[in-house]
Amino acid sequence: MTDLILATFDWVPEMPRGYVRDLRVRWALEEAGLPYRVESVPFRTRGVEHFSHQPFGQVPWLTDGDLSIFESGAILLHLGERSDALMPADPRSRSEVIEWLFAALNSVEMASLPWALFMFTGDTQETPGRKSLDKFLASRLQHLESVLAGREWLAGGFSIADIAMADVLRLVDRFDGLVDYPACRDYVARATIRPSFVKAHADQMAHFAAAD
Repeated sequence: MTDLILATFDWVPEMPRGYVRDLRVRWALEEAGLPYRVESVPFRTRGVEHFSHQPFGQVPWLTDGDLSIFESGAILLHLGERSDALMPADPRSRSEVIEWLFAALNSVEMASLPWALFMFTGDTQETPGRKSLDKFLASRLQHLESVLAGREWLAGGFSIADIAMADVLRLVDRFDGLVDYPACRDYVARATIRPSFVKAHADQMAHFAAAD
């Protein structure tokens, strides 16, 4: 079997380290035990070759033979189709995993990412824009809280849906945004004590630190 190749930046500033989305792919690869290697692309100079793989100049992308796949959700789905450890084969369970994968990326991250970007600025003023972001995120978390209060993982066993959702929520938790949502917070804690996450996180941090 040909090794999978994960492309990520050679370096990023301190603040996003541990949250760059190649982490989601590393995590999935570790969960599945799939052989892979990491290749670096320049953070400061993104040329034609980079944009040919990732049209927005971001990371990650995954090379699997003659396939080059960008967007972390698309990569997770591709890996899920390669491993029962990431997504079950039976149609009903597979459908449920895919639903929750898309929910993490569309319904929850749509609310959490703008909120987190605002929090990164350190601006704590109660502006109308800030209140709108708070309200939007709270509406998503309230619904998710009721779901997670009754289950360990989103779709039966641990899956790519949990990798995506836990990573989305992890960024909210960075800014104490889950204080009022104990089921969400416990879910993140369960996910991030998994050895595959611990290794993926450590590997990403070491990768960027090596370039300092």
